[in-house]
Amino acid sequence: MSSAAQATLALEDLPRDDDGPVFREPWEAQAFAMALSLHERGLFTWTEWAAALADEIKIAQANGDPDTGTTYYRHWLATLEKMVAAKGVAPLEIQHRYRDAWDHAADRTPHGSPIVLRPDDFQTGAA
Repeated sequence: MSSAAQATLALEDLPRDDDGPVFREPWEAQAFAMALSLHERGLFTWTEWAAALADEIKIAQANGDPDTGTTYYRHWLATLEKMVAAKGVAPLEIQHRYRDAWDHAADRTPHGSPIVLRPDDFQTGAA
């Protein structure tokens, strides 16, 4: 059974239709694919992932998330970041540093052009 099929079975709240997972935005599919890839590489089991995702959703709900389904993949991404940090792959600080660098690079890149990271994208407060 494929990892995508395993995820669909193991994660009851996963947005899906008859053909499988459903994504509203490309980044949601990318986050899903990253989790599948890390699972396939043995970083975590689907049982472990499902428990971590459920915990993340509970925390979000306790902090006021209305749980309308529109934030599901935000929880997915937060879980992915925490799991990668907890497993010693990349600390949250490094993950956020790269996220911020990509944001900076995207802000200076004309629409339709490839985004290229430069050393100055990693500077704190880069403009």
